[in-house]
Amino acid sequence: MSAETDLIKLYSGRILALAADMPRTTRLENPTATAKKRAPLCGSTVTVDVAVTDGVITDYAQDVKACALGQAAAAIVGANVVGLSVAEIEEGRNALYAMLKEDGPVPPAPFSDLEVLQPAKDYKNRHASIMLAFDATLDALSEAQAAG
Repeated sequence: MSAETDLIKLYSGRILALAADMPRTTRLENPTATAKKRAPLCGSTVTVDVAVTDGVITDYAQDVKACALGQAAAAIVGANVVGLSVAEIEEGRNALYAMLKEDGPVPPAPFSDLEVLQPAKDYKNRHASIMLAFDATLDALSEAQAAG
């Protein structure tokens, strides 16, 4: 199978559907914190706003400028982060990283839909874009903790 055919398979209908239906794209008016992350290799960016109460995300918004893989990951993160703590976000991020970099298992719920990105583990140049939503969210949470 050619590399081109593999790449076409990577961009499955499910990934494209997730990318097209991005949740929580309206920026928050008064976020507790905001963070922007950029993937240097491809130039993808994700900006995240969080509202945090007692260490739990109570509202979330994202501005995603990324490839379909980064958008799909952000869609899954955005659909699931409200109500989660920093530890739960870190767990999801670490599980996604392990799935991509270490052939680890699919992340557990609430991030199990990240399974759709398993084929991307063979495309190391896409990993940074896929990780952006989690990394920006954790940076925003860190900023919120420092401020609060």
